[in-house]
Amino acid sequence: MNIIIAGDGEVGFYLAEALVHSNHNITIVDPHEELLKLVESHADLMTIVGQSNSVAVLKKANVAKADLVISVLHSEEINILTAIIAKKLGAKYTIARVNTMQNLALENQKTYNELGIDQLLSPEDIAGHEVVKLLQRPAAIEIFDLSDGQLQILLIKINDDANAVNQSLNDIANQYENLDFRAVAIHRGNSTFIPSGDTIFQPNDFVYVITKPEGMEELMKLGGKQDVEINNIMLIGGGRVGKVIAKQLETELNIKLIEQSHERSLNLIDLLNDTLIINGDARDIKLLEEEGIEGVDAFIAVTNNSETNIITCLHAKKFGVKKTIALVENLDYIEISKNIGIDTIINKKLSAASYMIKHSMGDEVSSLKCLSGISSDVVEFIAKRDSAVTKKLIRNLKMPEGSIIGGVIRGNKSYIAIGDFQIEEDDKVVVFALPGLTHKLEKIFHKQNGGLL
Repeated sequence: MNIIIAGDGEVGFYLAEALVHSNHNITIVDPHEELLKLVESHADLMTIVGQSNSVAVLKKANVAKADLVISVLHSEEINILTAIIAKKLGAKYTIARVNTMQNLALENQKTYNELGIDQLLSPEDIAGHEVVKLLQRPAAIEIFDLSDGQLQILLIKINDDANAVNQSLNDIANQYENLDFRAVAIHRGNSTFIPSGDTIFQPNDFVYVITKPEGMEELMKLGGKQDVEINNIMLIGGGRVGKVIAKQLETELNIKLIEQSHERSLNLIDLLNDTLIINGDARDIKLLEEEGIEGVDAFIAVTNNSETNIITCLHAKKFGVKKTIALVENLDYIEISKNIGIDTIINKKLSAASYMIKHSMGDEVSSLKCLSGISSDVVEFIAKRDSAVTKKLIRNLKMPEGSIIGGVIRGNKSYIAIGDFQIEEDDKVVVFALPGLTHKLEKIFHKQNGGLL
């Protein structure tokens, strides 16, 4: 596939880096020559200096033969124009990043589709919706729905007193006649690995688990977790992410939103009906005390400054807040932030990448999630007729090292993957994959005779 990525910063470069190890031909267009030289030195891709909304620049990028054009600059006007021009010049599919709520309204999206933009996305909206989902399952650090919740991927941290401590996967499996969940990866220390039946859980392990809805309660008990009721929220930052969260939750929960900008605070008062807006600096501990942080169930920091989000969440933990969520844009901070006590980290680049990378893959992929806990993916493949995965029982398939089949969705039924399960045509198969394996796995769900036999 020929892919053109138009960007002017980290989102474009992160996306290019995520796709560069695939079999795609990647061209990145960016106005900053020095940044492109840095990218070229670390990745095997083509770079073009220039503005992506220029017909001449897009023609130089050979847009007429592009299968996919993704425009993720900070300027939504340039992104929209880039996608429209690219489609007119022959690109097969276009995606544009936007920033304003109006552009994502269904009636407006139809107009943009007619102009040639196939998909509009907002990393801020995606991140905001992820926060809302996490508040529905507070004990989870990360959560991802598969096929409308028929299966879920959760990341939980094993408590010292958890029932799973010092037990192996085989021990746990023997305790349950019908296993409704399964550990698919463990992050311990600085490394991530796929567990075997003999793997023993240790305190402070970060464990990715695939579960059926009916397995959720028992899973939480094993991990030493207990969902808390969320009623009162303190939300830091009234930017796009904060607005999405408040707008979606303000009729259900009590929300106090602290915003440092006076002008933005006034705008928020007009936009939000049931949210208490406080104009102030959330780094001021006295302000947090005055606004009742000790009675807060969840503290969510989503300002544009990662350091502010991390620091304020740590303050909230000291006051006994049960659930803290921080928006952290620097990928290097994610591991550190979790280790120092912040419950959940949200990263807009990872959230948006999941949506965009899926479009670079074939129709055998129904969904993909780039995990923020570690650099890995959860992919929902559709098994094609006569593909390698339909030829043998799961236990006899030679999956690439660093990957594991976690579950299967067949029609309206979901299954936890076990050794004697037979994958059939059109099954949705949930695979956990460590870095660099997604496109290798993609091949074995095609119609072919090689691969896993």
